[in-house]
Amino acid sequence: MNSSQKASYHAGEAKGQTQEKASQMMDKARDTVQSAQQSVQETGQQITAKAQGAADAVKDTFGANK
Repeated sequence: MNSSQKASYHAGEAKGQTQEKASQMMDKARDTVQSAQQSVQETGQQITAKAQGAADAVKDTFGANK
């Protein structure tokens, strides 16, 4: 293998490693976004439940829940 072939081989090797690293980073970013979406959804559900509880408490206070 001459020096030109070696350089080409190493360039291909580096390209493959870069592509794999990029793929891993995209997977990690996708997982982070998915986790954030789930967290936001759960927070929204908690807020909705608390707001409903507060509304029920007000209704109970004024006898509107009977």
